Amino acid sequence: MEGEALRIGAAPFRAAMEESAVLRALLYRYALFFQAQVTMTAACNARHAIEQRLARWLLIAHDRAGADEFPITHEFISMMLGVRRPGVTVAAGALQRAGLVRYSRGRMDVTDRLGLEAASCECYHVVRWEFARLLGTDGGPPPG
Repeated sequence: MEGEALRIGAAPFRAAMEESAVLRALLYRYALFFQAQVTMTAACNARHAIEQRLARWLLIAHDRAGADEFPITHEFISMMLGVRRPGVTVAAGALQRAGLVRYSRGRMDVTDRLGLEAASCECYHVVRWEFARLLGTDGGPPPG
């Protein structure tokens, strides 16, 4: 997705970490969150149906996009979920028929967020809870 990013060199970053205990603690907690998210994603990909995994992944993308409509292709989703592209097409079609999303030519539109949450496996909410626990937020979308 399009967006803005900030960059800092390694040496100034190390210096900032050494100088600020608050920054250091925050980054350590974020590293713990990221590890939990990666672990949960691996388990989710091994245990849940593609429709549930797609719903979870679209919720994550929706959080980060900050809008109901965002650019995303079936090819990219297939890489992220570790499945073949036709499987994404079938799963996305099921979500669209249920009225949860609309998609066409690289654009996804979340039309029923609560329905998409219900279609997702529990992994989405577990990761959001872990983010809130480790980083002290309301469980809103993680950065990135």
